[in-house]
Formats: sequence, structure tokens, C-alpha cells
Amino acid sequence: MFSNTSCRTVHWPVLLGLFFCAVASAADIDLSEYKSAGEIKVTASGTTLRAEWPITKEETAFLVLEQNADQPLIKELGINGKAILNGVDPVLHLTVGSRDLSKQGWNAFFDNPPRRPHETFTAKLQRKKFVVRSIGDRLLISISDLSAGKFTGELQFKLFADCRLLQATALLKTDEDACAILYDAGLSSDKPSWKNFAWLNTNDEFQRQTVGSNRNAAPLAVRHRTIIAEGDNGSLALFPPPHQFLYPLDFSDNFQLAWQGRGYRQSGEAAGFGVRQPPDGDGRFVPWMNAPPGSQQRLSVFYLLSPGKAESALDEVKMFTHGDRFPDLPGYKKFTSHYHVEHTLHYLAQQRKQGTTGIPKGLEEPGFVRTFKARGVDIVHLAEFHVGHSPDFIAQRLPQLALMHEECRRLSNDKLLLLPGEEPNVHLGGHWISLFPKPVYWLLHPKESDPFVREIDGLGKVYAVHNAAEVQKLMEAEGGLMWAAHPRTKSSFGFPDKYKNEPFYQSDRFLGAAWKALPADLSLPRLGTRALDLGSDMANWGQQKYLLGEVDVFQIQPDHELYGHMNVNYLQLEQLPKFDDGWQPVVDALRGGKFFVTTGEVLPIGFHVNEKRSGETLARQPGDKYLVHFSAHTTFPFDCAEIVWGDGERTHRIRKEIFARPFFDVAVAVELELPGVKWIRVEGWDTATNGAFTQPVWVK
Repeated sequence: MFSNTSCRTVHWPVLLGLFFCAVASAADIDLSEYKSAGEIKVTASGTTLRAEWPITKEETAFLVLEQNADQPLIKELGINGKAILNGVDPVLHLTVGSRDLSKQGWNAFFDNPPRRPHETFTAKLQRKKFVVRSIGDRLLISISDLSAGKFTGELQFKLFADCRLLQATALLKTDEDACAILYDAGLSSDKPSWKNFAWLNTNDEFQRQTVGSNRNAAPLAVRHRTIIAEGDNGSLALFPPPHQFLYPLDFSDNFQLAWQGRGYRQSGEAAGFGVRQPPDGDGRFVPWMNAPPGSQQRLSVFYLLSPGKAESALDEVKMFTHGDRFPDLPGYKKFTSHYHVEHTLHYLAQQRKQGTTGIPKGLEEPGFVRTFKARGVDIVHLAEFHVGHSPDFIAQRLPQLALMHEECRRLSNDKLLLLPGEEPNVHLGGHWISLFPKPVYWLLHPKESDPFVREIDGLGKVYAVHNAAEVQKLMEAEGGLMWAAHPRTKSSFGFPDKYKNEPFYQSDRFLGAAWKALPADLSLPRLGTRALDLGSDMANWGQQKYLLGEVDVFQIQPDHELYGHMNVNYLQLEQLPKFDDGWQPVVDALRGGKFFVTTGEVLPIGFHVNEKRSGETLARQPGDKYLVHFSAHTTFPFDCAEIVWGDGERTHRIRKEIFARPFFDVAVAVELELPGVKWIRVEGWDTATNGAFTQPVWVK
């Protein structure tokens, strides 16, 4: 019925294949791990498998799967006995390229799989066996055998009680080494049961298109990474995990993460819709997703069922990410770091272009400021002047610093504090970030004869740093902080490991390192393991170092897909400092470990070990017994809390599964024997691999 062949491609449009089976007989159904006493009910009748589960007291959702491969896999999907969609097939398109492991291994960012040969594969599902398993108030339906090129595995549906969400996941692995992958996923039908496709465009305008009005498949730039099918009985919104789906890039532009239209099959004109990982990204470094041999990659999308119009379905989707906004939390302010917005240099260029000495037209409130306000952050820490240090650039340093300070002052108010900051990358090794509690003037490339500090009219103190010792001396003199940017990857590959014994690293002015979801690997149960592992290593090295979240993107505008790339540090601050008063409280909260890092969907509201909180030191307990408490607000169904601790040499993880329902406050309180413990922290992760982690409690 459908072609099994693969095609070689780099650019859109691409052909997406449907899960396909050549076997028409009824499949084997294994119900041995299904618990009939649970809230999700399963019945097998003829060639269909039906699951039904409660959403509210008034609503019940249902999914009917067809075992015969000559029929669409999803026979019906709906609410209260009314099908929102019927006769649809899951769509999967897998692109497989190669990773260059020669320089930085699986942690590489400076890599470009799209510039090397790669293939796209039609995913095929043979429907040999259906396995139904109850896990708490969840139900897993696994269907085998699934294959795409040299990747094999199964298709899994995960259903959640009290929730309109379904999670559809292709679990695939290969024994081939050095694979980099992308996936597009969605739903498709020869005879679509819905009338419209709908989405919110990047100008925040709601769009509708009838199924019959577009016969050609097309990618779309959408808000909230969501595309919706709307029919007579309701709507189905389809969207990916909000952060895990986006592979790391230098730019956060919206690279058309959704698709809709006809012609996604290699033959026929089926109507389909879904999400896509763009192969070419921003055209700079495009590392795709890692797929190490033997790792089970989880290629996931979510379906959200709504009895209403597409607008109401999108409103429900937005609730899972707080509308792509980081919510307020009493006693905390939201701090986000490492942005190359290049405002100072753009400001000067616009002044020259417009022939003005004042604020250039269009920069009264720059796009990046509007974007940060829309994301709900309170404090933004820049990483400016991340350009080649040419002689002309060096000569203009002090005027440019003065303009950066003045623009941060002008653009700050009682709602947003914009902090000057740099990624100076001199003297220490690798790349690093600077933060001072007030504007500071310092030269990165001074003359040998320049004194360490001098007074300059109109600026005050100006420092000249000639080496690592003077960087440390500057930080001590001005109360600043420094930390490793993108550690163990990019231009910080091998750092901070290489300087962990240096005086500047061991000083209290060196905060630690930064965390982000880089590299991307869909087989891992958490994001950013590269940096999480480093955070544990630094704690075991013996100094009190911390891991703060970074974003590390360039030039931000309101129509960008920034939220999926973001994380935020929630600092324990009651009030937002005013720019002119300095921001010592921000520096103190970071240096004291008084913060947690989150992607936004898991918000820790409590963490203590024997009543000691993050950054505090606990006296060693008799018998090495410790009561660890962790609690969090969540949006997506929650999966687990992990208690992470170290003994100065090794890192240990204790996983506590908490299969919580959506929009639930989860809590863990457990007494543990931790022999020789030196530090303890906690992570929390949900079913979409969104997460949060605390800073350590220290034990002496």
C-alpha cells in the first residue's frame, strides 16, 4: 500500500512515511501486566483494542487501536463516546546522519551532520504484538515491530488518568556507531475526519485552513510548537516535548517546527499534520540529536484532546508551559544568563546609519527586551562583545563598555533588571562569563605598561588585567563572579577540569559552571547530563561550586522560538534590585547557592536535608542518616525525583519514581543512610523530560 523505500534529502520538502505493515492478520495481545482494577480500562474485541480513561467526573477519553494492518492504526480517538479523529495513522520520518566523534566525542556542538551524506527513512510498524502494562495511574500500550533504516524498536502510547494528554513515542535503537538523527512526527489520513488545520502564527494571529484548500505539504512557523486538527466533535492539538525537541543552536529563530497539508506519503495524497526538526537550523553549527549505539531513542509527541474549538485546545496546551512564560514564585526572582544580543554594537551601527547621536529609531524598546518581558523573567544577564578582538575593537573598548552600562540602565525598570556582562575568554582557558555587582571598567588586552588600576575622568576606576592572577584580583576587588561557559564542549572543551587546581578556580570568586541541554540525546532520562555530571564532579573536587543555567544564543526577537531553548535560575530574592543601587543581592544569591535551575514546568518549592537548604552546610550526622525533603509544582505528568549525592570520589543516584498526574504538587521525604556523604542535591523530571535541579547541601 505504501512504499518502503528510503530517500536521501537535506532540504524541505521531504516525504514523510507512515507506520506501515504488510501483515494483515490479527496481532497477539499481551494483557499480563494490565491491572483491571485501575482507572484506565482496556478491552479487546475482534481486531480492536480499546482503552478508556477518566478526564474529569463528567468526561471520559477513549482510544481504539486496530490490529489489522490494512486499516489505519488509530480507529478512533475522542471524548465521551464522540470521536474527534478516526481512521488515522501515526507518522514518523527519521533522518539519519553521522556525528564527527574525532574531536569532542558525543559532547560536540561544533558539528554539521546536514553537510554530510544522510538518509531519510519511512518508519514501518508490523503490529506483531500489543503489550498493555499498568504503571500506577498510567497505561502503556507497546506495539512491535517498528523499524526505520537500521533503527528498530516499538511504538508506544502512554495514557494518563485525569488528563487529556496522550504521549506517542517511537522507541528506536541501532548498533551503528556515530549516528546523528532528526525526526518528524504527526498524524495522517487518506480520508481525514477533521475539517481544519489551525495554529497560532508568530505574530500571535490565529490561523485556520480547511483540509481541502491545500494540496501541498508545507512547513509552518507556529507559536507554542503546536498544530491542531479541528472537527465537528472537538480538536486534537499535537506538540512535542517543549525543551527536549529542540536541538542546540546559536540562534533561536523559529525554523518552522510544524507541518500540515497533503502529500506526506510517498504515494497518494493523505492529509497530515505534525511537528518537525528542521535539518538546516541556523546554518552555522547544526549538531542534530545524538544516537549512540545501543541507546533507546525516545522520539515523542503529545496529543491533547479537546471537546471545543482549536482556540480552546491551544489554551490547554499553553497551560503546560504557563503560556511559554516562567511563572512567579513567592520569595524568588527569575534570573537568566548568557545572551549575545549584540545590542551595544547594533546601537552604534544604527546611530551611524541614521546619523543620530541619540537613541536610534526602533531601539526605544528593543525586540530582545520585549521578548524577555513576554517570557516573564525578572533579571537578564548579558554576555556581550562575543566577537573577534580586532585592534579596532580593542581601541573602542571603554566607550563600548560605557554604552553597554548606560543602555542596561536605560532599559531596566521595576519589572526587568538588565545586567551588563561579558564572555571575555581571556587569560583563564576556555570560555567564561563575568558578572559584577555594579558597572566595572576593565581592559582585556592592556599594554604591558598599563597599571592594574588607575583613575580615568568620567569613568572612575579602570582596571587592566594581564593574566589569570589579575583576573582573580579584579574579581576580589570588585566583588565579581566568574564561571565556565558551556563547560566540556565548544571552546571550553576540557575546562574547567584543566584548571581545577589553579588559585583562581579554587577562590570563592569562581562560581562554578553553566548548564544547558547540550548535547541533545533522546535516550537520556534527563536534559544536560554533560553539565550535571560536571556539577557532581566539581562538588567531589572539594570546593563549594555551583551550576547555574545558561541559554547562550544570539540576537533575539519577539517572533523567535526562545522558550524551547530557555532555562531559568530562580534566585532567593524578595525584591528586584534597582540598577542604580547595584545588584549585590543577585551576586550574593548565586555565590551562596541560593537558587534552583528549571526549564519552567517543574518548580521546586521545597528542598532541605535535615532542615538545611541549598548552599548551606550540615554537620555530619551520627550513623550518616539524612532526611531529604523535596517538593515541587508540576504541569506535565511527573516521573521521578533523583537524590544525587557524592562522597568526594564518586557520585551516587537514588531514583524515586513518582508517577504524578498533571498540575500536581509532588513531594518526597525519605531518610537515607549515606556513608561518607559530602554533598546532596535533588533533581526532578517529568514525562516530557522537563526538569529542575537544586544546588547542593554541603556536609562536613
